[in-house]
Amino acid sequence: MSNSTVPRSRAEAQTTETASRAADATGERPGKRRLSGKLSLRLRFRRDRTLILMTLPAVALVLVFNYIPILGNVVAFQEYDPYASDNGFVAMLESPWVGVEQFERIFADSAFWDAVRNTLVLFGLQLVLFFPIPIVLALLINSVLRPRIRAVSQAILYLPHFFSWVLVITVFQQIFGGAGIIAQTLRQHGYEGFDLMTDPGIFKFLLTSEGVWKDAGWGIIVFLAALASVSPDLYEAAAMDGAGRRRRMWHVTLPALRPVIALLLVLRVGDALTVGFEQILLQRDAVGPGAAEVLDTYVWWNGVRNQDFSYAAAAGLIKGLVSVALVLAANKVAHFMGEQGVYKK
Repeated sequence: MSNSTVPRSRAEAQTTETASRAADATGERPGKRRLSGKLSLRLRFRRDRTLILMTLPAVALVLVFNYIPILGNVVAFQEYDPYASDNGFVAMLESPWVGVEQFERIFADSAFWDAVRNTLVLFGLQLVLFFPIPIVLALLINSVLRPRIRAVSQAILYLPHFFSWVLVITVFQQIFGGAGIIAQTLRQHGYEGFDLMTDPGIFKFLLTSEGVWKDAGWGIIVFLAALASVSPDLYEAAAMDGAGRRRRMWHVTLPALRPVIALLLVLRVGDALTVGFEQILLQRDAVGPGAAEVLDTYVWWNGVRNQDFSYAAAAGLIKGLVSVALVLAANKVAHFMGEQGVYKK
């Protein structure tokens, strides 16, 4: 046996041993070759069984609290009577079917269209006035050089996110209400006071201001996380090319934020018909339903207060279908602009 044959045999043995180990790791038997580049379902399950077991509790929660209740939308096509049986499922089976009668009632109700109009106007205000503010604040905080000042500023802006809507509205009442600090100060100096909390004309702007104060800090964290992923080499290269701070922000920072902005914008458009149930319900009586009634409070008022469950279920079903259509349309626009959106093409 020559000297050249021995190394070649050892190399072949090592190659065979490595292939055997790789086959054992993927669950394949020695000598069995895959005809395609994809693993079978059984092999993928063996490989990812630990991750699958970890996600099973979350999947169970989503099924129980999100998907199974969808079956209750069947009452939108019934004259649902919750007192027909002690069991809610049996009550659905025993309730008479009325077809699309509930939807005809909704489309003929002027209060429903008033709620739709208020919802869309409030969404437009929040999209124009609220959505850009976290982006601007994140850019400002990111431009601060001292880390301690950045941390303190971020903590101050994020703190109201932990406040309940009851506390937020109470703070605004103490400042802008008829007995608030500003109104009392004006009266003490001989001027006429005001009460912004009961003015239907500015109610939607008031809601937007409350939302900005409470939740702008949450959006800042998302955009700061996106900014943290930007390589400092890009800023250094732009600075070496003579770009100032504004041009670096325009050509480096904003392109890095564009995928996140597109994703959040798609999600916000899909959530257009949900504009803050608890916040509006707490202030509905102060300005009246003409200015404060939105789809969520409309559904709650008819379904819970008036116990017209089938009517409220039909209104909620319409809202859900429109929201899904808005998500799909906004995602198509994101794809057209070259962004991924919620899901890829």
